[in-house]
Amino acid sequence: MFLERDKIDEKFKWQLSEIFSGDEEWEELFFKCEERLPRLADHKGKLSDSDALYDCLEFSLRLSSDLGRLYQYAKLHLDLDTRDGKYQGMTNRAEMLLVRYASLASFIDPEVSSLPAEELERLASSKKFADWDVYFKNIIRNKDIILSEKEEKILGEVMLFAGTNDDVFTMFDNADVRFAPVKDDKGVKHEMSHGMYAVLSQNPSQNVRKKAFESMFGAYKSHINMLAANYGGNVKKDWFFAKTRGFRSSLDYAMYQENVPPTCYKKLLAAVGDGTKALHRYIALRKKALGVKTLNMYDLYVPIVPEQELSMPYEDAVELVKKALSVMGKEYCDVLAKAFESHWVDVYETKGKQSGAYSWGMYGAHPFVLLNYVPTVHDVFTIAHELGHSMHSYYSNLSQPEQKAGYEIFCAEIASTVNEVLLLKYLLGSAEGEFKKYLLTYYLDMFRMTLFRQTQFGEFEAAAHELVEKGEPITADSLSDIYFALNKKYYGRSIKHNDLIRYEWARIPHFYNSFYVYKYATGITTAVSIANNLLEQGAPYFEKYKKFLSAGGSMPPLDIIRLAEVDLESDKPYKLAMKEFSDALKQLEEMYKQ
Repeated sequence: MFLERDKIDEKFKWQLSEIFSGDEEWEELFFKCEERLPRLADHKGKLSDSDALYDCLEFSLRLSSDLGRLYQYAKLHLDLDTRDGKYQGMTNRAEMLLVRYASLASFIDPEVSSLPAEELERLASSKKFADWDVYFKNIIRNKDIILSEKEEKILGEVMLFAGTNDDVFTMFDNADVRFAPVKDDKGVKHEMSHGMYAVLSQNPSQNVRKKAFESMFGAYKSHINMLAANYGGNVKKDWFFAKTRGFRSSLDYAMYQENVPPTCYKKLLAAVGDGTKALHRYIALRKKALGVKTLNMYDLYVPIVPEQELSMPYEDAVELVKKALSVMGKEYCDVLAKAFESHWVDVYETKGKQSGAYSWGMYGAHPFVLLNYVPTVHDVFTIAHELGHSMHSYYSNLSQPEQKAGYEIFCAEIASTVNEVLLLKYLLGSAEGEFKKYLLTYYLDMFRMTLFRQTQFGEFEAAAHELVEKGEPITADSLSDIYFALNKKYYGRSIKHNDLIRYEWARIPHFYNSFYVYKYATGITTAVSIANNLLEQGAPYFEKYKKFLSAGGSMPPLDIIRLAEVDLESDKPYKLAMKEFSDALKQLEEMYKQ
């Protein structure tokens, strides 16, 4: 039952007046931005002069910052009630202004790129442009792959349809695909959807789980040739852009764009691939715990330990999270307390409110955290997770100029996962019986889903792209055979590899954003190392972790992570993550022997 928003205490709500005093002030800035936008064109053709270049970059930054404030204020209001026509309109108006800005500012990077490398180096090292050094370094880095003006124009035009494969899959997956309904053991018919599949895959009845699995994967199998052709087109598109830019593989180009060396991707695949024996043991334990004669792929999501009660009011959950994170010392805890006390968080579910949870950082203001808190274990962990994002944004915004405050996606899930690991280990410190079993399975499944499964996906993507790069056909059979072999590699012999699982690749939307999912795996790997260092060394190590939190986008991602003494090009963090999984598994195995 939804709470009425006007019945909720103000201390549990956002105060968006930090962004604008009200809608009238928003409208004033919107009008001023509309007036300023055309002035971007005044700078065109003048950027070879350093003073004119500085003026252009600063004007563009201030304008984009104001546009961001307009959008965030409107969207945060809209997320509190997605039915609100007023804020729907304001959000749309801000979006359209951002699109106009992107179009009018599109001349800046190409014009700066045309400057000689020596001049760009001089600008990057000059005191006047100190806050823009990363911008110039990226321009310099990309000069080697920039083609002629005519070729770049052609590639720009290609972008009009380069995302078609993703669009096709999205329309199919959200609008056109049809699943057979599923009857549960009580005879109740359930209309199948992605959401219902998630529910039924945790049903206590193996028969119901089987029916849901067959409904879901059978639908993709019946369209597998179309899906393979569509995904194949996406892979070929990646290879076209990679080889046009002079790269040896699509993976090399994708990693170059993230400023992360390909060795990091390959190190992950090798390290996790070598660690699958522990996952096989966990699968065997799941079979034993469930007491089934045959463990199937559709049995992997049903809990082996019923969810335990951690029912507590929000204020008590906050205190629990603060205690779990106290290992980071007084400074971090003081900021964390401020977050809870100063309207960073909108806590409770209300009618029309955006579902789920997020943290949205904003330069010049504190982050805003959306929750829909109910007293469950999952929601307590969500508090820790989202405040991890917020603290990352807080420290980066505090320490960096706006030009360098934003952190890359590669680093984005680390601080949030650190907080989850710290909370879990804090709870494990006093947990007993079924609650301890539950926490251990929670941790093991975090590894299974985030480290092992995402690495399996990453290995599939690499193999699919290699087919095209070697001139081999990319077909429904070739893709499904690759995926089925990987499934056997990762899950072992204690489970039946149901034939329909070979088509699972066809329902993964992330595959249309190529070489993305591996970042979930490197994120948890990094987080485990950081959490363990914090627990072993306490506040002194936090000063090193703080450097990571404060770096924003001021350095390449791997160098930023090294500030916290984690090197993803070495074996150490992967071995530690595997040991962490294995140690938790040993504890759970011992409890099932008792």
